[in-house]
Amino acid sequence: MSTITDQAVLQVQNLDVDIRTPQGTLRVVNNVGFTARSGTTLALLGESGCGKSMTAKAIAGLLDPVAQVSGGSAELLGEDLNQMSSSRRRQVASPGLGIVFQDALAALNPVYTVGAQLGEAFRIHRGMGKKQAKAEAVDLMRRVGIPEPETRVNSYPHQFSGGMRQRILIAMAVALNPRLLIADEPTTALDVTVQAQIMALLKRLRTETDMALVLITHDLAVVAEEADDVCIMYAGNVVEQGSVQTVFANPTHPYTKGLLESVPGQGQRGQALSSIPGSPPELSRIPAGCVYQDRCPLASELCRAERPALRETGPGQRAACHFAEQVPHATVSQTGSTEKEIPA
Repeated sequence: MSTITDQAVLQVQNLDVDIRTPQGTLRVVNNVGFTARSGTTLALLGESGCGKSMTAKAIAGLLDPVAQVSGGSAELLGEDLNQMSSSRRRQVASPGLGIVFQDALAALNPVYTVGAQLGEAFRIHRGMGKKQAKAEAVDLMRRVGIPEPETRVNSYPHQFSGGMRQRILIAMAVALNPRLLIADEPTTALDVTVQAQIMALLKRLRTETDMALVLITHDLAVVAEEADDVCIMYAGNVVEQGSVQTVFANPTHPYTKGLLESVPGQGQRGQALSSIPGSPPELSRIPAGCVYQDRCPLASELCRAERPALRETGPGQRAACHFAEQVPHATVSQTGSTEKEIPA
């Protein structure tokens, strides 16, 4: 019998997202699938432009007009969000799914007090009056660690620090106790101390409410510290997924191993850093075979002719590589130039 903590809150299968450009339609998310479970954190990890945020926006129904979901499903507690009418989606997703954006100042309305913005969810979905909604806003601010909430509830977003604004965004996202929270680069532009506080807050809220947390990031250290499972994306595709402990200890895709080898470790001063050669492909020039072939030292004619499917490479671990068994023993990164060396 399944327990609460292994209940699938979000199941994404074969998700495709296209955007329309003057040059034609581009596939920016291709056949993406993963599962987020109650009480756990799933990290979407990858370089900028790999499709992480676009995947999150597709799930939340926040795609720009030029983008659209062209295939696949995103089931929230068993209901496919992509098949719902707009009214049904608001009814189901608004209280069941929260999202935290990376730019808190842009996400908050500058002309309304934070109390008014925090109370909006209670007025719309719980039918509360202004006075009761404001009281709930004060409790929310206290819950996320904002000091003196009784007075600061009447303040405007610009009167808060970056870290406090991020806490307000988190408070808005968890106001109705959602079963799923998507945090898109929630610590961007914050100093290291505040980053740690925000991550600790997200972890505490996840534990208290047993919600599923999808964390979008490019920070491997954050993933290693905070996440239970990881889904690594490259050029709009999932290239490896599994538990963080398994994937980080034994990567079976060259991209994953290259990312891990690029993290500065116990190197000595003057020692060159490792890096992945090349750059991700442009969306209009994604190759027909393996999306990683141009940067992979293991690439062969098979990789150029046939795109590898995600397949099991270990218990609970999958990778999209024709030569996954060779990856643990291969050299997949290169030594950087003197410009990348650790200063002596």
